[in-house]
Amino acid sequence: MIKNSLVTFRPMRKDDLDSVMVIDRLSFSMPWPKSAYVHDMINNSKAILLVAENISSDSEAGIVGMIDLWLIVDEAHIATLAVHPDFRGMGIATRLIEQVLVEAHEKGARRAMLEVRTSNQAAQNLYEKFGFEVVYKRPRYYVDNREDALLMNLEDLDGWIRSSDKIKFQKTSG
Repeated sequence: MIKNSLVTFRPMRKDDLDSVMVIDRLSFSMPWPKSAYVHDMINNSKAILLVAENISSDSEAGIVGMIDLWLIVDEAHIATLAVHPDFRGMGIATRLIEQVLVEAHEKGARRAMLEVRTSNQAAQNLYEKFGFEVVYKRPRYYVDNREDALLMNLEDLDGWIRSSDKIKFQKTSG
């Protein structure tokens, strides 16, 4: 872990993809193909893709986290989220989720959902801090090992926004 890292959050760009792919491979047994991110950036106007960028002057500067969310009618679907292993435990995932949920709400989302592996207790704990609750188990959802997925919902995104005393978010630009 890098002490005194300065991490900023902004929309994902095509030139971020090599770094995003490294994080994806380090984080998941079934990483997304680069084409999935390209599709969401170029062809999916309902996707919000953000990165966390370490802008410290040391050799570790660069993309350290990412999130991809899809807006489906009034629902925000967190499709993927990952933080580089060297930067976990610094609150980056929390900030990515906060940022993307605020942006999704501004674009009309009223609830949020995601799937998470039943074995990924750390992720479940993180999502529960936001008020996500398990509403369904999808049996044998993950094709790599047939592990079940838990469908977690945050039913009242409006309420989460209103009751939130989170930091004031700067609008991302892109």
